Amino acid sequence: MSKVNAAQIKETPTEAIHDNKPADVDQVLKDIADYVHDYKIESPLAWETAKLCLIDTLGCGLEALNFEQCTKLLGPVVPGTIVPNGTKVPGTPYQLDPIRGAFNIGTAIRWLDYNDCWLAAEWGHPSDNLGGILAVADWLARTAKADSSKGTKVPMVKDVLEAMIKAHEIQGCLALENSFNRVGLDHVVLVKVATTAVVSKLLGLTREQTIAAVSQAWVDGQSLRTYRHAPNTMSRKSWAAGDACSRAVNLALMVKNGGVGAINSVLTAKIWGFYDVLFKGKEFKFQRPYGSYVMENVLFKISYPAEFHSQTACEAAMTLHHKLKEAGKTVEDIKHIRIRTQEAAIRIIDKKGPLHNYADRDHCIQYMVAVPIIFGRLTTTDYSDAVASDPRIDALREKMECVEDLKFSAEYHHPDKRSIGNAILITFNDGTTLEEVEVEYPVGHKFRREEGIPLLKEKFARHLRGRFDETKAAKIENASIKGVIEDWEVDKYVDLYVTEK
Repeated sequence: MSKVNAAQIKETPTEAIHDNKPADVDQVLKDIADYVHDYKIESPLAWETAKLCLIDTLGCGLEALNFEQCTKLLGPVVPGTIVPNGTKVPGTPYQLDPIRGAFNIGTAIRWLDYNDCWLAAEWGHPSDNLGGILAVADWLARTAKADSSKGTKVPMVKDVLEAMIKAHEIQGCLALENSFNRVGLDHVVLVKVATTAVVSKLLGLTREQTIAAVSQAWVDGQSLRTYRHAPNTMSRKSWAAGDACSRAVNLALMVKNGGVGAINSVLTAKIWGFYDVLFKGKEFKFQRPYGSYVMENVLFKISYPAEFHSQTACEAAMTLHHKLKEAGKTVEDIKHIRIRTQEAAIRIIDKKGPLHNYADRDHCIQYMVAVPIIFGRLTTTDYSDAVASDPRIDALREKMECVEDLKFSAEYHHPDKRSIGNAILITFNDGTTLEEVEVEYPVGHKFRREEGIPLLKEKFARHLRGRFDETKAAKIENASIKGVIEDWEVDKYVDLYVTEK
């Protein structure tokens, strides 16, 4: 037997020694489960805003169905499949299992980047969670009615609204102090976590099962966000939330069926946990406890289907379109355009060079400013190849410069302001300028809610009539705006949106 020299033996680093003692449950998991199961929503503003959020989100999904690239992704995996008592997809004839239903609804909702938004250390779209919430609630309602002998409670629209408020809060509070994009991760991880949590409650899971499901959501494969940025910007950013919703529903159902348990230290485990592997060793920070803050302060996209950091820039550009005419000038007279904006906007939508597709254009602040200056409008169809081929757009983009305004950046993060400021200054070839136009708060902001609500309802009505005939659209509009939809059974409300083809 050969002898082993002591020098040949490498000592095992302390951090690599495996301690197999049962891990304590991460506090983040416990806080989410406690909130989902125990917190009572008492804010009238949160309930009323949630109803507006519901109709606006469904309307955005209906509008997306007018785009073939979106509809190609929808429907059952196996063509022609109809699931008995399954989830119905608004605006379509599809009836699917809740996992596929969550993908369909979530993808349509998110496709046009026109649903509500939350801007903090991490940006995102909390109403994306409706894809999973509505799919599960509708399926549960139809299943309960199909076998009424079990006496299972039929979910009401109020249950959907409560789940929306709580999903908004979980996603939004996690986003307040924690930037996932700075470590290269896509914010849809928060959709997956929030949807998993609230869907667990809808499915009747216990607090411990909710902890298990949420732990699985954190450990599930996390998306890189490279498909949201040049040079790889593509349509995946429009279906990523639908994918997150479907994964969330699947995980919650796996836990419900007893096949999956909790990963107690999924975040804090040394070497292998989320913090060490994906968050540069940093733990999550929290600005406030879970309540109803996010729904109360959520940002609605009302005027323009544009990435939210550019909403006020679009509004300023529309004003400048009219001022340009009043001055007797054209876009050919423009030498330079300065856009004062927030740091976040520069990081995500300040984009030079060629724009290759719809997804590229609706995440380029220069494009979203050029179109309204030239045409006096910005609609979903203005990101099409046909409109983008107008040479004046790229010519104007080349004349633009984005600069950070430190005040805008600071007030973007201020919890009592949450402004999304932009200011545009046009300089002409002769050296003269138009007076700079500055807009701090978009119409969809809480500070402009009174102004925005009528416009939000008009947006919903427009989207209804873009998909349904007048009789059907009016019926949905009356029920949703004039009626008390929270007292409706979920399946009956969803049936209003169903089509035969």
